[in-house]
Amino acid sequence: MTRSKLIDEIAAAYPDLDHDVIERVVESVFGEISRALCDGGRVELRGFGAFWVKERKSRKARNPRTGEAVYVPRRFSLAFKAGKLLRDQLNGRT
Repeated sequence: MTRSKLIDEIAAAYPDLDHDVIERVVESVFGEISRALCDGGRVELRGFGAFWVKERKSRKARNPRTGEAVYVPRRFSLAFKAGKLLRDQLNGRT
């Protein structure tokens, strides 16, 4: 589902709310999630799952084509673990 599709689904479920207000709320929620993750925090949405940032340390690697040693700088990646409710829904237990 795309962000615009999410906004359209919410607008269809709540026709009394203005589409622009829904769009601002969705943008604000995603902005706060992004800010918390960029600050090194963890975002937990009960029943859905948790997001956190994992650090990958710098290391030496080899170019597989030439065999030359290369330096891979430190970087960060996003991790997600689904919550129990979401896992149960995916597995048809609810």
